[in-house]
Amino acid sequence: MYWCKIAKTNEEFEAIARLNYETFVEEIPQHEVNASRKKVDRFHQENTYVVVYKQTELIGMVAFRDQRPFSIDEKIGKVEQYLSKENCEKLCEIRLLSVKKGYRTGRVLLKLTQALTTFAYEKGYSAAVISGTTREEKLYKQMGFKQFAPAVGEEGAMFLPMVLTRHEFEQSLQHRLTTEPSTFYPGPVRQLETIAHSDLSHRSLPFYALYERVQKRLLHLSKSNHVGVIVGTGTLANEVMLAQLKAQQLGKGLILTNGEFGERLQKQAARWSLHYDVVEKEWGTVFDDKELASQLETGSYQWMLAVHGETSTGTCNNLDILKKLAKQYNVKLCIDCISSFGAMPFSLQDCYLATAVSGKAIGALSGLAFVFSQSLAPPSANLPAYLDLANYQQGVIPFTLPAVLLSNVETALQAYPARYEQLQQRFQSLLQLPIMQFQYPTTQYPMLITVQLPNNYANLLIDLALNGLFVHGESQYLRQKNFIQFSVIQPDFDEALARLSEILGYYEQVIETLALQEKVL
Repeated sequence: MYWCKIAKTNEEFEAIARLNYETFVEEIPQHEVNASRKKVDRFHQENTYVVVYKQTELIGMVAFRDQRPFSIDEKIGKVEQYLSKENCEKLCEIRLLSVKKGYRTGRVLLKLTQALTTFAYEKGYSAAVISGTTREEKLYKQMGFKQFAPAVGEEGAMFLPMVLTRHEFEQSLQHRLTTEPSTFYPGPVRQLETIAHSDLSHRSLPFYALYERVQKRLLHLSKSNHVGVIVGTGTLANEVMLAQLKAQQLGKGLILTNGEFGERLQKQAARWSLHYDVVEKEWGTVFDDKELASQLETGSYQWMLAVHGETSTGTCNNLDILKKLAKQYNVKLCIDCISSFGAMPFSLQDCYLATAVSGKAIGALSGLAFVFSQSLAPPSANLPAYLDLANYQQGVIPFTLPAVLLSNVETALQAYPARYEQLQQRFQSLLQLPIMQFQYPTTQYPMLITVQLPNNYANLLIDLALNGLFVHGESQYLRQKNFIQFSVIQPDFDEALARLSEILGYYEQVIETLALQEKVL
């Protein structure tokens, strides 16, 4: 198996220096022979090396650099004089493409160049330049590179100044052959079937029948009494929920936070000028029922607001305990179930208000928000019409609701209740990966797992991306804590897990071997 990563260790840099010598001293006579049979590139400290492994053997490399002057600038002058202004907005240079003899197959070169272009493309470069050896001109052209200046060099070591623009990359053979990526994102959910436009009017009887079927399924799944279906995100759903607390003038509340999304709810509540206290816990720490009871015993609270599935850590806050406390102290429980709804069975029957969305665990397209309630919301002249829950509970469809989104949700909901067991099985499979030894300790639910990477795995996020495996880790709150997350809700999970397991198996061997070697040194 061939796979790629960013070179980070001294041992990898040693292997790169040996491969650099073999290729650019012994094979292509660019540099002088030396006794060490190693060649350290003069831009080594500025290079980012993408390397390719055959299982645990480093067999190829390519270097990426974006600091000026480029080496090609020294050969032909500034490349800007040959290229359009648009393509020069953000340039990088690709150098030192090299693969060990015996491994120079199309698969290896494709794997290596795909990984490099993924790295460069995701960084938003407008174009990449390269001094391409004439002997590999055909390969470079297949990758989308085009010559933009006369050849340079000496006989036996002639090079072509070539450029691959972002536009050309998107049209190139290399891009078309890129391995279909697999994601472990907790949303949006990939749709395996093409989503076709529907011109079904939201005022028509067939649409209303569809709307009622979806409502019925949502209410059956949630055990709630009423649901409003709104075009929007989970943030909008929470705004509608908070708007009800404001409009109904329910008095002082208690907000529970133990992660990013609990804190986000608190910030939204502050914007509505709600009156509340906060019980704040460390991220991933579950709430203590005795502590909450002690807080509620004062009798000064009319409502309580919390997140059920805290996506930032994968923490599942105990809904049954919260419902019990709410009932005992006669407070109205409002729950953000955006990440947990559809991941596991639970009842919202005793929740005053609750929120969910289409594009998370239930596996439908993003774009619809759901607000559940025990009772019909009273109309409010003080709320914006779009945020007034009563507008969505009056038996009519108040605003445009795309039929394509609603139909997609109906299809997704047909997978229940079997999907609960499917997600649980996937969750258990994910837990078997050795990397789960670094999972963040918390009370989990079968939607995603958070891993806190140790220093020697710090580059895993980008290394997996180079191999077409995308995990959740780009959000600022995740990067600050060195978290990455693996979700189980994507439709191609089984195939993605098999690829992930194989790559991680070799990755962990390489990391451990290099760590031992450096420890000896």
